[in-house]
Amino acid sequence: MIKKLSIAMLAIVVVLLCWCLSYLLPYMTQSAVATNPLVINDITQLNPITVTKVIAPQTEAELVQQLLNSSGAVSVGGGRYSQGGQTALADSLHIDMRSYNNIVNFSPDKKLITVQAGITWRAIQNHIDPYDLSVKIMQSYADFTVGGSLSVNAHGRYIGEGPLINSVQAIRLLLADGNVITATPENNSELFYAAIGGYGAMGIILEASLQLTDNSRVQRQVTNMAAQDYHDFFQAQIRDNSQVVFHNAVLYPPHYNQIAAVSWLTTDSPVTVASRLHSPDARYWWQPALTDFVADYDFAKRLRQHWLDPVLYRQPAVHWRNYEASYDVRELEPANRTKQTYGLREYFVPVNNFDAFATQLAAVLQQHKVNVLNVSVRHALADKGSLLAWAPEETFAFVIYYRQGTDEHARQHTDRWSQQLIEAVLAHGGTYYLPYQPSATPAQFQQAYPRAPEFFQLKQQYDPQNRFSSQFWTKYQPPFMADSI
Repeated sequence: MIKKLSIAMLAIVVVLLCWCLSYLLPYMTQSAVATNPLVINDITQLNPITVTKVIAPQTEAELVQQLLNSSGAVSVGGGRYSQGGQTALADSLHIDMRSYNNIVNFSPDKKLITVQAGITWRAIQNHIDPYDLSVKIMQSYADFTVGGSLSVNAHGRYIGEGPLINSVQAIRLLLADGNVITATPENNSELFYAAIGGYGAMGIILEASLQLTDNSRVQRQVTNMAAQDYHDFFQAQIRDNSQVVFHNAVLYPPHYNQIAAVSWLTTDSPVTVASRLHSPDARYWWQPALTDFVADYDFAKRLRQHWLDPVLYRQPAVHWRNYEASYDVRELEPANRTKQTYGLREYFVPVNNFDAFATQLAAVLQQHKVNVLNVSVRHALADKGSLLAWAPEETFAFVIYYRQGTDEHARQHTDRWSQQLIEAVLAHGGTYYLPYQPSATPAQFQQAYPRAPEFFQLKQQYDPQNRFSSQFWTKYQPPFMADSI
């Protein structure tokens, strides 16, 4: 009997190992895939766009010359992490900003840095970490270019900060006529508030002056609760707590009724991870394999909620702020996006409408059987300046990470549930985020962004021929602009 049990256990172990290997092998043996340099795509691989020419300028003079010596549409791209054609337009001159990536000026005493727009946040972190300084506001991953983050007015997990625009002192902007202007909240303010969060429509952001802050040690604290208790918990424990640096709440699928509130608070305790930044040479194989596993099975989602995350969160964690801000998107990248891909959606709702929207969000996602891996709840203070502000008042953000098929039926399915969630968030006085697939109807866009007419009037003033455009803007710009080129 013992011998039979041992053989059975061995067989189970072999089956489990083979199963695990089937997930891990594609990530351990990935090879480079040849691409057409004139086809611009984004991280989802859902939007291949063929352009006429691609240039990668390294100097301002070269940029200005290329713009003035060309005619027709111009599209601008950086890391290409937007997911709905925001960085390219068919038959356009495409400007790849990633080689325009120098540090222009750095003042440690003033905690201020000026950088060219093609630089990545990780490159900034490499430069400022020896001075015990940290980026004040950025998104969760450090691979993005500064210009791209500014163009979408990104945000992260920072408490008490809000959108990225709140940490920008000035930008330099190349306009359609070849002039370069400096825009701040006080000077050329209309262009400052239109170009940041303007998705490349106003001009090319050349440089940005960014406020920095101190690099500190932060300690993780996790509190589990029912989703209906989160609003009050946040107001009482997190919102005005000056020790909290990072915070987000994990709203677990597939039931969406439980939350893990994850906070990182300043501490004097010794770090549990010696590295001050994530290694740029790290190989990611088990992380994306685990993501695929969670996407494949509902029981894996429950396994993550009830076993994997609790085990992870029980471990003591004290990190440097820069370490916690230097994650690499490669940890999420699947081995292949041919038949299935991963995307993001984000919905913003006034803080007092958290419960009502969370209930409706769960109902829509369950009704349409959306394969959601994670819903991350963030908080942002109001952005009163941006013409395309996604946080016109203090807001909670619901960031949905999901998997979908790449065929036309899957795309239509994604559009349906996305439009339904937009209707829900609009009904609760909120809005949705623009960097993702443009599922919203033009009417939904206009309702979510009521200052869009001001935005387009300003664009017509500074770019009357509509040279700066993209596949995204062709859907939402007014008809009188579509025929300008």
